Amino acid sequence: MGDLYEFDDVDAFGVGTVGVPGQRTFFVQVRADGNRVTLKCEKQQVAALGQYLQKLLEDLPSPGDRPLERSLDLVAPVEPPSFTIGAIGLAFDQGLDRFVLMLEEFVALDPDTGEPDPEDASDAGRIRFRLTRGQALAFAERSEEIVAAGRPSCTWCGFPMDPDGHPCPRMN
Repeated sequence: MGDLYEFDDVDAFGVGTVGVPGQRTFFVQVRADGNRVTLKCEKQQVAALGQYLQKLLEDLPSPGDRPLERSLDLVAPVEPPSFTIGAIGLAFDQGLDRFVLMLEEFVALDPDTGEPDPEDASDAGRIRFRLTRGQALAFAERSEEIVAAGRPSCTWCGFPMDPDGHPCPRMN
């Protein structure tokens, strides 16, 4: 059975990277009740979650609480992660005034059926926790900074450039 974590409220929900631009590994980290759960994820997942939280927050009153900036930083060690994120679920509980986030472990699809192996899926790790609006806003802002801190884009083709340039298909 995969790890199952459930926290009503978290002390911190952060995002960060390990490595240099172009070779970064992205992580999210949940800290609650003296526990720390680190999860590996993709840059696109960080960007999408941050953008979606930002969009949902536009329809809600401004958050009154703001976590300390340092609470968004990853706490070492970040490796090995508990699991790699696959599916992401997000809802807003109006009664509790909290976002509810569910992150599930990535499960490879069977190449023949295109479906997850039932045994692998039942063994996948999961984490469910609640965030305040302030924590959600801080994560959204931080995720935007982290994603933008990658390699600059080529003005001609839009692909990321390495420090020594790149073979641009439009300049060929």
